[in-house]
Amino acid sequence: MTYKVVIPARFDSIRFPGKVIAKINEKPMIQHVYERACESDAEEVIIAVDNREVEADAKKFGADTEYTGSSHGSGTDRIREVLENRGWSDDTIIVNVQVDSPLISPVSINQVASLLERNKDFDVATLATRITKTEDFYNSNIVKVIWDARGKALYFSRAPIPAQDGYDVWAWRHLGIYGYTVDAIRTMTSCTPVVLERLERLEQLRAMYMGLSIRVAIAKEPHEFDVDVPEDVKIVEELMIEIASDR
Repeated sequence: MTYKVVIPARFDSIRFPGKVIAKINEKPMIQHVYERACESDAEEVIIAVDNREVEADAKKFGADTEYTGSSHGSGTDRIREVLENRGWSDDTIIVNVQVDSPLISPVSINQVASLLERNKDFDVATLATRITKTEDFYNSNIVKVIWDARGKALYFSRAPIPAQDGYDVWAWRHLGIYGYTVDAIRTMTSCTPVVLERLERLEQLRAMYMGLSIRVAIAKEPHEFDVDVPEDVKIVEELMIEIASDR
């Protein structure tokens, strides 16, 4: 199996502008993400940037970058520009690694690519992990997912789903990592954001609305903390120190 990783790095994040180059233990966050992706089996890792400062920082640590337009509404739109510029073939598997996941596991990157490669009747693949805290179940920054007996996603939401009093075995957190076929990316980006996508602020709902099937699997490794707001940087720094001390 061969696949490529694209890290969409939009500078003007709504909740944390400029977070892609926010320093985490003396390195910009995008460098942590890039280094984790390079530890995977991907044949190429590309940072899709829309800001010259981010591009310059990325080049300092040796990253392969693609400068993309600033008007893209989603990371998938940015990946579409990369794949067209690079001339990738229709059978290419592309993994979208989120720029706010500096602790992303290379195992998860490999897993989502393999999941799509082994399930050719699906268009998109992604991962989930169990929710173990009631506060996480009700946290709108933590996306929830439910799926059917075949592993096909039924719905994603920032609201607590399925409806219940606190979490239990049915509560699953969606991890923001995707494997796509080239056709799936082209299909998604041929349509403007749909109502559910705008309401939930989740672009995977556009894929489902357009009839694309999303395969969900439980992550083989625990997913560590993501950076959503400035206060999260300190938490990630402490986690990195803790993880390093355990090795």
